[in-house]
This record gives sequence, C-alpha cells and structure tokens, in this order.
Amino acid sequence: MSDTPRLHSAGTTLLDRARELRPLIEGEAAEAEEQGRLTTPVVDALHEAGLFGLWVPEALGGAESSPRELLAVFEQLSYADPSTGWVVMATNLENGTAGAYLGDEAVEQMFKGPRMPLIAGQGTRAGIAVRENGGFRLTGQWGFASGMYHSQYAHSLGAIEGTDEVRIFITPVEDVKMLGNWDVLGLRATGSIDYSIDGAFVPEPYTHVFDLDEPLRGGAIYRLGLLDQALICHTGWALGVGRRLLDELARYAAARTGRPGQIADTNAFHADFARAEAKFRAAKALVRETWEDTERTLDSGGTLDVRQETMMRLTLNHLTAMLAEVAGFVYASGGTSALRDGLIQRLFRDVHAGTQHILSGPQMLQECGRELAGLAQGQSWAITTLEGP
Repeated sequence: MSDTPRLHSAGTTLLDRARELRPLIEGEAAEAEEQGRLTTPVVDALHEAGLFGLWVPEALGGAESSPRELLAVFEQLSYADPSTGWVVMATNLENGTAGAYLGDEAVEQMFKGPRMPLIAGQGTRAGIAVRENGGFRLTGQWGFASGMYHSQYAHSLGAIEGTDEVRIFITPVEDVKMLGNWDVLGLRATGSIDYSIDGAFVPEPYTHVFDLDEPLRGGAIYRLGLLDQALICHTGWALGVGRRLLDELARYAAARTGRPGQIADTNAFHADFARAEAKFRAAKALVRETWEDTERTLDSGGTLDVRQETMMRLTLNHLTAMLAEVAGFVYASGGTSALRDGLIQRLFRDVHAGTQHILSGPQMLQECGRELAGLAQGQSWAITTLEGP
C-alpha cells in the first residue's frame, strides 16, 4: 500500500480531486449548514470525482484505498469543510464494508449503477432482528445517520433475537422512516438524523456479522474489521480540522499585526501558537507511525496484535484531545471575530460536535492505559473495551 492515493481517470489522484473541490465545498458550506445537509452541487461533484468509491473493493469498481490513502483524502476534505469530510468518511466506511462483506446477491444489485451507492446509518445501538425464511425482520430506532439524506441504503446494527449474534443489516432507504432531530451545536451540515425501521424484511445476503474480518472480496484493509476501519475515518477528520484551525488563526494574526493592542504582537501569543503547532504536529506524527505499522502488518498477511489495536485507539483519542485543545486556543485568540458567525466559530462548533463521538471518549482512553500498563493480559478489544478469559 502506498502513501499516495492511486490514479483516477485523466491521470489525477483521488487526493488531487479532493483538493480541486475545495473552492466549491467552501463556497457551499454556509448554505449546507443552513439546510442541514450537503448541497446538491457538492454531492454531485464528490460522485463525479470518484470520492464515494474510495473504500469500495476494486472488484466492484472502487479504489480500495489503503488506510493512509484514506487518511490523506479525509484530511483534505475535512480541511475544506468539517461536515463534508464527515459525510464522506462515514458513507465511505459503510460503502466499503458493504462491498467487502455482503453476499453476492446484494453487491450485484447495489453496485451496478453508474454511481457508487451511498449507505448511511449507525452501527452502535442495536435494533432487534427476527430470523425468517431466507433472512430477517428488522425493527429498531437509530441515531447519527450521517449523510442519510443523500443515501440509497441504510446500514443498521441489529441483535438476532434469542441469540448472542449481532449483525449489520443493509436496507433500501424506502424502508427507513427519517425522524430528523439533528438540532445540534456543530456538524450541522452532516444531517446526522435519527431514523427507524419497522419490520422490514432483510434477505441474508444483505447482512453480515458485525465483527467480520475476512472479506468476501477485496484485500488487506478489510481484514481490520468494521470498528478498526472506523478509526481511520475519525483520525483523518481530526487531522484536517486541526490543520485548518491553526491556518485560520495564522491568517487572522497576520491581518492584524501592527495594530495597537492586538494579541498577534504579544510574546505570549507567539509562544502559545508555537506550543499548539508542536502539539498538533506531534499528534500527527503519532498517526503516521501507528498507521505505517498497521499497514506493514496487513500487507505481510499478518493479523494485528492487541498492542497494535491499542495504539490505533490511543492515537485517535490523543489526536482528538489535542484537536479540542487547539480549538480552544484558536477561539480564545480570535476574540470577537471568533465569537461572531464565521469560519472560526463554525470550526470551533464542529470540533466540539466531533469530539463527542464514542470512539474518542474517556472509556477508550482508560482501556488503552490498562493495556499499555500490562494490566490486560490475555484480553482483546471488543468495540471500546478489553475483554477476555
């Protein structure tokens, strides 16, 4: 796996395509926030650039990108607009894992059109699924379905009634009742609404075991399993938003230097900016080290050990903590310009929405510390906790 996303048509990489879309994405961001979803021009441009196929297996026409390739593209899109980066990373995860893990009947139907399908939903709170001849009846209510307004399918977690089995179910959006309820501080344009499904029949090929890590199609990345792949999403997002915050503060300071009473000309600000830059770059270096190690293991055909999985989680948790710290510094340094409606205010709000995700929470950090201290011998990762004999 390489550091640079593979070539797209016309000789440009997918990362190049993501960069080229920045003016459009930035220009549409305010309207997207107002309407609570990405605008049609942005969604169409993302499709045309092939950016909803980043994670899809090559056998289905996707790019089957490596972890570091995905990180780079998600960082770029999140730099342009946090909500756009969030929708692209969330739907890509669900597109890619569907393509890798669903049965042949499902992927032949879903991936046959001129565009990649969009799949949105939630994989943490489980609905109830009852076995029925050839499939399941799924009922439940879920939240945080980022990108659902743009999607053709829903990706939902369900517990099989009478068993300990948990599966992911893919249903047409026509089976979904959209409940709205996305009245939030930040990431407003992600449209991460609540939704429900009431007794929809889901054929077995449109389902897969939640913790599946042996793909039916595709290569190394899909051996990470669904949850470990999700860590890529939030890591790339945090990298992009953190870099944008620091760049915006530098532009703000440069525009005000030389004016009486400006923070930009104080030694304290200079030192604090240096510290913030160093902390963020150090967190990014940890990302690079961790995912280089992960890719080496996957490319060699190996399986990650518990320590490697710990480091993937710790890397995201640490990066997210640094992102929140950077956001606080940028907001405080921006004065009334940050207080008023504008880019710094929106970035600040988006950060504090993104840091609430379960993968960046305190329980994960505590479990990482327990494993690193040698206090979890014989245990393995199960979502956000270590469990074992």
